[in-house]
Amino acid sequence: MEIDPRAALDRFIEALNAHYEAAVHAQDPDAPAVISAAVTLEDAFVTYDDALYTHYDVDLPFDIFGDDDEDEDDEDDGELEDIGDVD
Repeated sequence: MEIDPRAALDRFIEALNAHYEAAVHAQDPDAPAVISAAVTLEDAFVTYDDALYTHYDVDLPFDIFGDDDEDEDDEDDGELEDIGDVD
């Protein structure tokens, strides 16, 4: 079933607002309300991304990464890569 991109965008925006409100009121990243809002936000993002691509062949400029992807970033032991002098 195809989803209307505008409806998916509206749902995504609502999910962003709900996530913000949960974060502000809970003030704990592990609070059940924050976690639930994050799951809803991720689902809304994926739905919007899919609807946009299905209808207009357009990709969003970012992706969602799972917890496994975060581990790869930790392999450098927190050291920043030296990119040289910036003028």
